[in-house]
Amino acid sequence: MSAGRTAALAEQLRAQIVDGTIGVGEKLPSEAALIAEHAVSRSVVREALSRLQADGLIRTRRGSGSYALTPPTRSTTTAGSAAVGGEAVARTPGERRALLEYRIALETEAAGLAARRRDAPRLRLLAEALSGLAAAGDHPADAVEHDFTFHRELAASAQNPHLLRAVDALGPAMIAMPAPRLAHGGSGASTTAEATAARHRQVVAEHRTVLEAVVEQDPQAAAAAMRAHLTASRRRLLGEQDVGTDIAAL
Repeated sequence: MSAGRTAALAEQLRAQIVDGTIGVGEKLPSEAALIAEHAVSRSVVREALSRLQADGLIRTRRGSGSYALTPPTRSTTTAGSAAVGGEAVARTPGERRALLEYRIALETEAAGLAARRRDAPRLRLLAEALSGLAAAGDHPADAVEHDFTFHRELAASAQNPHLLRAVDALGPAMIAMPAPRLAHGGSGASTTAEATAARHRQVVAEHRTVLEAVVEQDPQAAAAAMRAHLTASRRRLLGEQDVGTDIAAL
C-alpha cells in the first residue's frame, strides 16, 4: 500500500514540475504540508522526494527544503528568474535561451583560457568529472552534478576568478535536460530509453572533445568545441531546428 502511495505522490509532484505548476527554483511544499494534503505518512513523502531527487528533478538542502531543479522546456510559467540557494536559474524557454547565450559567451572564452593555463591537477579533476558523467547515463541527478563539475573545473582552469565566480553563481541549475527525459525519469518506453541513451553519449562526446583540446593546449579548438557543445545543448533543449553556422562542427 505504501509503495503505491509513494509512486502516486512522486508522479503527481513530477507532473507539477514538468508542466510548470511548480516553477524552477520554487520550493516544494514542506513534508508536513505534503503529509496533510495527501494523507500519507512521513516515510511516503521522504521516499517520493528521494525518487524525484534521483531523477534530477529536485534538489534537497538540509535545513532548507526541496527545490525544483531542472526547467521544463515547454514551461508556461510566468516570466522572471528564480534562485535555488543562491543559484541563478531560468523559468521560461526564452530565459533558458538567454542563459545559454550567456553561457556560450562566458564558457567559450573560459575554455580557450583553460587550454592555455591548465595544469596537471586540474586535468585530473576534469577527467574525473567526465568519467563520472559518462557513467551517469541512468542517473539524471548524478549526470547534472558531474556535468556542472566539469564546467566549473574548466572555469577554474582558466585561472580567472571572475569567470569562476560567474559559473558558481549559476550553480548546477544551469545544467538542464529536455522535458521528455524529465517526464519519464530516464525510463519508460524502449524508444524513449534508446533516445535518452543516445543523447547522453552525444553529450559525453562533446565534453570529451573539449577536454582533448584543453589537454593539447589548443585554445582555438577548445573554444570552438565549447561553442559547438553549448549550441548543440540549445538545440536539444529548445528544439531549435535552425541555429545557423554555430553547429557546423557537429
